[in-house]
Amino acid sequence: MAKKYVYNFREGNAQMRKLLGGKGANLAEMTKIGLPVPMGFTITTEACLNYYEEGEKISEDILSQIFQALEELEKEMGKKLGDPKDPLLVSVRSGAAISMPGMMDTILNLGLNDESVKGLAEKTGNERFAYDSYRRFIQMFGNVVMEVPHEKFEEIISEVKKKKNATYDTELDAEDWKEVIEGYKKLIREETGRDFPQDPKEQLLMAVEAVFKSWNNQRAKVYRRINKIPDDLGTAVNVQAMVFGNKGNDSGTGVAFTRNPSTGEKEVYGEFLMNAQGEDVVAGIRTPQDIKQLKEVMPEVYEQFINVCNLLEKHYRDMQDIEFTIENGKLYMLQTRSGKRTAQAAVKVAVDMVKEGLITKEEAILRVPAGQVETLLHRRIDPNAKVQPIAKGLPASPGAACGRVVFDPDEAEALGNNGEKIILVRTETTPDDIHGIVAAQGVLTSRGGMTSHAAVVARGMGKPCVSGCESIRIDYEKQEFKVGQITVKKGDIISIDGSTGEVMLGQVPLIDPELSEEFNQILAWADEIRKLKVRANADTPSDAQKALEFGAEGIGLCRTEHMFMAQDRLPVVQQMIMAETKEEREEALSKILPMQQKDFEGIFQAMEGLPVTVRLLDPPLHEFLPNEEELIVEIMELKAKGPSKELEEKQEILKKVRALSEMNPMLGLRGCRLGLLYPEIYTMQVRAILTAACNLAKKGVKVLPEIEIPLVGHEAELRILREAVEKTAEDVFEEEGIKVHYLIGTMIELPRACLTADKIANYADFFSFGTNDLTQTTFGFSRDDAEGKILPHYIENKILSDSPFIVLDRDGVGLLMKMAVEKGRSVKPDLLIGICGEHGGEPSSVEFCHMIGLDFVSCSPFRVPIARLAAAQAQLTNPREDNN
Repeated sequence: MAKKYVYNFREGNAQMRKLLGGKGANLAEMTKIGLPVPMGFTITTEACLNYYEEGEKISEDILSQIFQALEELEKEMGKKLGDPKDPLLVSVRSGAAISMPGMMDTILNLGLNDESVKGLAEKTGNERFAYDSYRRFIQMFGNVVMEVPHEKFEEIISEVKKKKNATYDTELDAEDWKEVIEGYKKLIREETGRDFPQDPKEQLLMAVEAVFKSWNNQRAKVYRRINKIPDDLGTAVNVQAMVFGNKGNDSGTGVAFTRNPSTGEKEVYGEFLMNAQGEDVVAGIRTPQDIKQLKEVMPEVYEQFINVCNLLEKHYRDMQDIEFTIENGKLYMLQTRSGKRTAQAAVKVAVDMVKEGLITKEEAILRVPAGQVETLLHRRIDPNAKVQPIAKGLPASPGAACGRVVFDPDEAEALGNNGEKIILVRTETTPDDIHGIVAAQGVLTSRGGMTSHAAVVARGMGKPCVSGCESIRIDYEKQEFKVGQITVKKGDIISIDGSTGEVMLGQVPLIDPELSEEFNQILAWADEIRKLKVRANADTPSDAQKALEFGAEGIGLCRTEHMFMAQDRLPVVQQMIMAETKEEREEALSKILPMQQKDFEGIFQAMEGLPVTVRLLDPPLHEFLPNEEELIVEIMELKAKGPSKELEEKQEILKKVRALSEMNPMLGLRGCRLGLLYPEIYTMQVRAILTAACNLAKKGVKVLPEIEIPLVGHEAELRILREAVEKTAEDVFEEEGIKVHYLIGTMIELPRACLTADKIANYADFFSFGTNDLTQTTFGFSRDDAEGKILPHYIENKILSDSPFIVLDRDGVGLLMKMAVEKGRSVKPDLLIGICGEHGGEPSSVEFCHMIGLDFVSCSPFRVPIARLAAAQAQLTNPREDNN
C-alpha cells in the first residue's frame, strides 16, 4: 500500500503534530470537536522531506494524492478550482510541528485568474471584493512564489491611492483594483521574465513548492537556530477552502488570545479588522480594533467567539492563540495553537490554571520555560523618575530599554554584536528583520498592532517593544524620525517602555524588577520538588542580600579578588605585589587583612546559618598592576620632564609588570600556584575568613565557612595547602578562644583534576566545578578570543550547537565532570559536590548537574530563580531519589 502523504481535516487529530504540523493537527482537532472550520487537507511534513530527498521535486505519488484530495474538497464545497462561473478559492499555508510564527510563507485566494475573478464578482454580486481578492492573491503569490520584492507591489498601490487621494485600501473601488492588477502583472513580467500563471493547478503546485522551500529560507533557519528547533522536521502544507473577511462591513478577520499574552490576565485579548483579510491584521497596514469592540459591532458573533475560546482553552488545557474570519456575519475558525506569551504571562496563566483545576502544579512548573524566566528579572523605568514621553504607541512587549537609534536590521546586528546597546526603529518589522531584533535591546515601530510581527517576536524573546507608534514619522533616507517638531537621528539615545508604550528622549533611570505573587508560588512549588540546592555567586554583603531575596540557599562562590579591586585597596595590593621580600609582602598583607575580614563579616552575617564558599585568590598578580603599554607611555612623558621620584616609581612598577607577565596567564602563576609560591597571601586570607567567623560566632551568629582552593590539578597541591589552612585555623582559634566548624575543598577546573578526582578527594571536604576554566582547558579555547572570533563560525557551521561557555558541553566537559563525581564519591560517598559559574543558572546545564548527582548549583543572584525552576523541571523529567 502506498504511503499516505495527504490527509483531509477529518482524518487527523491533535496528536499527529509531527506528521501534520501544529496547524494541520489543530485544524483536524477543531473539525473533530465540531467547530466551524472551512474544509481542507494537509500535505504532511514527510512530503516536505521527500521533496528535498528528490532534489527539490514533488514526486508523482504525492502529486496524485494532492489532486485526489483537491477533487474531494471540490465535491464537498460544490465548487471547482478555477471555475469561471463559481470558483473554489483556497489558502495555502505552512505549518511546522513546532510553531514558528511568521517564519514561513502563506498564500490566500489561490485559484483566481483573469476569468474566474469575473465569475466570483458575478456570483457574489460584489465586483470590488472580487478584484480586491485577486490583487491580494497576485501580490502574495508574486512575492512568496515568484520572489518579486513586496515593496514594489506596495509602490503600485501607493501610486493609485495617491491618484485617488485615498488613505486606506478600503477606499479603492473595483476599477482602482483592476488598475492595480494590471500594474502587478506588468511588474511580475518585468521582474521574472514570465507571465503570472493563469492555470489554478499550476498555481497550487507552485504554492505548495514555495511552502516547502520556505522551510529553508534564511529567516526560518535563523528562527530555528535561536529557538533550538531541529532542521530535519520539515513543514506541512495546509490547503483550505477560503472564507472571506473582505466581503464588506458584515465581514472581517482577527487574531486573539484566550488570555492576555503580555500579563496572563484571564481576558480575551486580540484585534480584528472589518472588511479585511487575515494578513491585514498582522501586516500593520491598518491599525486594528480591540477584540472587545466586536461586541458592539456584531454582538452575536462576539458571544459565539467567546464560547469557542472557552471551549478551546478547556479542550487543550492551555492558553490559545486563535485566528478567525467572519464572512457575511458567520464565524469561521482558521487556526488555534498554544499562544506564545511573555514569562510574566506564562507564570500567571500556569498558576491560575492550577487554581482553576485545569492542570496540576507539576504541569504548571513544566509550562514555564526556565530560560524565559530571565525576562521577569528585566529592568523597568524607575517610577520615581520624572519621565517626559515624546510619543506613545501600543505596549506590545513589557520591560524597558535604552539605546542608540538604528533603522537598519543589518546595522543593528553588527552594532549589537559589538556590544552596543541599540533600539531598532522600523515602520514595521517583517520576518526578514529577525537578526536585527535579536541584537537590539528593544523595538519601536510606527505601524502595526499588538499582534504584529514585531510584537510577537519581541515578546517571544523577552525584549521590550512599542508598536503602532503612529506619531513618529520615519525617514529612512535621512536616517531619522520626527515627532512633531522633535527630530531624532540615527545614533541618538532613546528609551522605550514596552509596558506603557511610551517613548522618551535620552536615557531614563531603570530599576530592577520585583517578583510577582504568582512567580513566588511557582518557585515555592519548584522548591518542594527539586533535589538540587541553589546557591549564588556573591562577593559583597549587598550581593549576598540580593541572592537571599531571590531564594539562594547559601553562597557557592565568593571571589576574594573582587574585594582587592576596590579603589581604596588597590594601592595596598600593588604594594604587596611589588614587595621584594617576604617581610615587605607581609607588611602590605597586614593592611589588607582587616579590610578582607570586614568583608567576610558582612557576607557571613547576611548569610547567617547558610554555607558560604570563599575562593582564595585565583587570578594572576599582574591583573592588579597597570597595563604595560600605558605605563610605557607615562614613563616616556615623565622622562621628557626630567628625573623625578614618580619616574623612578613607575620604572619599578614596569620592571615588576614585565617580571610577572606570562605568555598565557590563564595557564600560569595563578590559583593554588600563588598559594604555593607566596604562602603568606593564602595565610592572610584564611586568617581573615576565620577571624570574621569567630567574631560572629561569639555574637551567636551561625557561620558555615567553606574555604576553597582554586585550580588544583594534583593531589599534592591540595595536601600541602590543606595543611597550611589547618595550621592557620588552629592559630586563629587559639587566639580567639573559640572554634567554628569549617570545610576545606577545591575547585575542579582542570581535566587532570577530573581524571584524578579519587586521589584529590582524600584531601577535600567538597568539590565545586569551575566550568568556565574547565571548558577552556578541555577545548583549548581562550574564552575571550573564542567567543568573538571562533565560536560564531562554529555555531553557524553547526560544528557546535551552542557556545560551550553558555550551555555546558555534556559530551566532553560533562563527561569529565561525571567521571570526577564518580571517582570522588568512590573515596568519600557523601562528598559535597556543586558547580559555580554561569552554567549554574542555565537550564540545560542545571538539568545535567541534576542528572550526574550534584548537590548544588551556584549562579549570579539574578539567575537564582531560573536555577530553582530548572532544578524542579529536571527532577520532573529525570527523577532521582536523593541528593547523591
